[in-house]
Amino acid sequence: MVVNEAIILGRDCEAIKIPSGVKLTLSAGTQVRITQALGGTYTVMTETGLLAQIAGKDADAITQEIVPSPTGGMAEDPIEKLVWNQLKTCFDPEISVNIVDLGLVYHCGVTPLAEGGNKVEVRFTLTAPGCGMGDVLRRDIESKIRSVPGVIETNIQVVFDPPWNASLMSEAAKLQLGLM
Repeated sequence: MVVNEAIILGRDCEAIKIPSGVKLTLSAGTQVRITQALGGTYTVMTETGLLAQIAGKDADAITQEIVPSPTGGMAEDPIEKLVWNQLKTCFDPEISVNIVDLGLVYHCGVTPLAEGGNKVEVRFTLTAPGCGMGDVLRRDIESKIRSVPGVIETNIQVVFDPPWNASLMSEAAKLQLGLM
């Protein structure tokens, strides 16, 4: 895959407008450029400057191979590690850093259920309170965590207290974004 190379959509394709999170359809024949391909999704820009996120299941529309999301670890790893590994495959569609390294995950807890399996609770925030991508990220987080063996139940919440700031980012994220 070549980032920023012009691609003509081969078919109509569902997408999510960035940063509003509104669903839309990109029409076959539309020219786009891939600006980011991380965590099983693609961020594309149209000729008019519209940014949209295309799910990995629709990669064929942009001439990419459909690649399954990473499993996030080995089955024998502790479930907490598997869950955190999955969280590291979730990316803000405008920033090429995962939500863990961005410091957006405020809480991640795994609780064994009496009937078997586990419940995973995640509280995360956004880089800006007005960002419309909260539900999009919430669905991505939930989907990826539910793929972890033994996860039966999830509770994924967007929170805004405390407000996010750049000091919450990992050193690696700051370095990647040129903030160090």
